[in-house]
Amino acid sequence: MENSTMLDDKSLLRILLGVVIGGATMAFVGFNGLGWTFESTAKEIAKTSASAAVVEVLAPICADKFQNAADATKNKIALLKINSTEQASFITQGGWAKFPGNNTSNNTAVADACAKMIGALK
Repeated sequence: MENSTMLDDKSLLRILLGVVIGGATMAFVGFNGLGWTFESTAKEIAKTSASAAVVEVLAPICADKFQNAADATKNKIALLKINSTEQASFITQGGWAKFPGNNTSNNTAVADACAKMIGALK
C-alpha cells in the first residue's frame, strides 16, 4: 500500500483553495449581512448622525426664540410670504439660529429645520 501524505500537491491545492474561497465568502457575508463597514464609512455615518442630532436639538430652541421675539407675529407673516428656499436665510439673518458658543450664524440646517417648524405652527 502506498502512503499518502496530507500535504501532497493535490491536498495542498485543496487547502489553499478552501482558504481563499472561505475568506472571500466570509468577507462578502460580513460586509453585506453582518454590518461590517470600513473605518471611513463608519466615520461618515457618525458625522451625519451627529449633525442630525445637533439639528434636532437646536431647531426647537430656534423656533422658541423666534416665537418669543418682540415682533413674532409680524416676522412669522414675513417668513411665510417668503419662498421656502429663502426661509432659512431669513431665519439666519434674524439671528434666531445663532447660539452661544457659536461665532457664526451660518447653520443652514438648523435654520431650515427651524423655518419648517415655525411654518407648521398654527
